[in-house]
Amino acid sequence: MSFNRPTLSTLIARSRSDIEAGLARVGATVVWLRHRVLDVLARMHSAVAHGLYGYLAYLAKQILVDQAEGEFLLRHAVIWGKTPKAAVAAICTASVTGTDGMPIDAGVELTRADGARYTVQAAITLGSAGGTITVQAVDAGLDGNLAVGDVLTFSSPISGVDATATAIATTTSGAAEETEDELRARVLERVRNTPQGGAESDYPGWAKEVAGVTRAWCYPGWLGPGTVGLTFVMDARDDPIPLAGDVATVQAYVDVPRPVTATLTVFAPAIEDVDFSISITPDTPAIRTAIAAELADFFRREAEPGGTLYISRMREVISAAEGEFSHELLAPTANPTASAGAMLKLGTIGWP
Repeated sequence: MSFNRPTLSTLIARSRSDIEAGLARVGATVVWLRHRVLDVLARMHSAVAHGLYGYLAYLAKQILVDQAEGEFLLRHAVIWGKTPKAAVAAICTASVTGTDGMPIDAGVELTRADGARYTVQAAITLGSAGGTITVQAVDAGLDGNLAVGDVLTFSSPISGVDATATAIATTTSGAAEETEDELRARVLERVRNTPQGGAESDYPGWAKEVAGVTRAWCYPGWLGPGTVGLTFVMDARDDPIPLAGDVATVQAYVDVPRPVTATLTVFAPAIEDVDFSISITPDTPAIRTAIAAELADFFRREAEPGGTLYISRMREVISAAEGEFSHELLAPTANPTASAGAMLKLGTIGWP
């Protein structure tokens, strides 16, 4: 039988009954008036008990990891060998121009237009065509990620060096600190899947211990007997497909616990576009935008390597778009299925 926490009103009624029973044993009676001392005592006692019941209810939630939170969740995680993933600072390369032979020292600071700060990681000397610097975001997290073409400005002018640098590539993408929900999910996955020294379920678990990795898939015999394929995505980013640096990081991390007899290949999933043709009523730019957003979110939620997406689900998503009254899905006409190691992604949408 489950335990139900008594309400404050119930506890007050119990306290009054206890007082009445105690007085009755000595031949006394009580008339309950709101401002009588006995009623005040009954209410005070009940309030204290209600608070204690509340704390007990809170502690009861912490016993098992599926509802634990805060320091209790951290303790469950440590017991099961999982630690929260810290935020990671983005590391990018940027092109710089200026006078041939001019140095740029490590530690020099640059800023983005929105105020995000970056520091040069290694000193360089400009050549006749300029040079390339490696910069790291001062603050860890997703906000430090740079897109190709983003402009950074030197916080303090450097003689002979042009005032701005232009991002050309990302070496390591920033990652946000792991949330309690994400940590809880990893601990529950560990509880439900006992490590077996290199079983198929072990590899995704190892990959998801790397900051930013949210989902992962394992392919036994990927390149033949004795080989394992491992791919993953990083859903917190605008583009969840991992970069070369992310792949290298996961490869290095999983190489440590994996069996020495397994040849591991970590790779980013390939992308296969799914194009749409949709006739809608009413047909307005706002509704088109809403449908495109719903479909993009659908692909992010449900696409996985080698997976199939169902037209019935696509129709449901389109109908959920704000402003849509009716539609006819002209393409695709069959449930699209991704190749092994590839993921489906929303392609172009035609509006006949």
